Amino acid sequence: MIRRCIALVIPARLSEEVTAKSQDVRHGTLQALYGPLDCIVNGDWQVYLRADSRNLRPNLRATQLLRETGLYLPEVAGNAIYLGRAEHGWDTDAPAHLIRLAEKLFDTRLSVGELV
Repeated sequence: MIRRCIALVIPARLSEEVTAKSQDVRHGTLQALYGPLDCIVNGDWQVYLRADSRNLRPNLRATQLLRETGLYLPEVAGNAIYLGRAEHGWDTDAPAHLIRLAEKLFDTRLSVGELV
C-alpha cells in the first residue's frame, strides 16, 4: 500500500528547485529514488540523507536549514528529504513551520498541493 506525505525536498544541485510535494514515503521507495538513507530526527520532523555521501555534491541549502533549526552538523551532501514525525517514528507531512522556514531562507514560494 502506498503511503503518501508532503515532503520538503532540497536537491544538492543549486540549479534544481526546492519543492514541497506529495511523495510515496515507504522506505523502499525512498531508497529506490535517493539511494541508501540515514535519518536525522529533531522534534516533530526528520530528514533523510544519503548514507554514503563521500562522492556526493555538498547540499548547502539543506545544511543551512539544519543550522537554522539549531542542528549544527558538519556539511551534509546529496539530496535531502524532510518529513514530519509522528508517534512511533511514522513519517507524516513535513511540518508547516519547516516549509515556511525553507521559503524564507531560499526566497521561494512552495505551493503545497493536496495529497493524492
